[in-house]
Amino acid sequence: MVQLLEDNMLQIISQLALTCRDQKVTEDWYVRNFGFRRARVATLPDGSQIIFIKMADSSFYLELFAADSENPLPDPINDGPTYPAFRHLAFKVDDVDKKLSQISPLDITLGPLDFDAFIPGWRTAWLKDPDGRIIEVSQGFVDEY
Repeated sequence: MVQLLEDNMLQIISQLALTCRDQKVTEDWYVRNFGFRRARVATLPDGSQIIFIKMADSSFYLELFAADSENPLPDPINDGPTYPAFRHLAFKVDDVDKKLSQISPLDITLGPLDFDAFIPGWRTAWLKDPDGRIIEVSQGFVDEY
């Protein structure tokens, strides 16, 4: 186990920055499907904006930037890229099937799958957000230690 020096203690994971084809479409999708809310908009000197959306009562934000070019790679599939990258962003829910029925638009890339052989009650599905990023919706994962 890694022990951090007290002077360098990590407080929280604060935000994840996303580059979006259309900031409003991405914002609306996360607000509608995962309970985020707009927290702040920062207008930069060039007139572009960074939209900060906050997840429910947490301290976690998505920071939305406007894309200035097309993605040169194909959209990831299944549960995300298998080369060095962020593979997917995961959200824990009480009931995967119920949550999937509430997501719109829904573009499932893999699952739902049951992982009872590894962790009893663990069930997961992966889907795409409006920009093609893989999002995991998972229930039943518990710590082992």
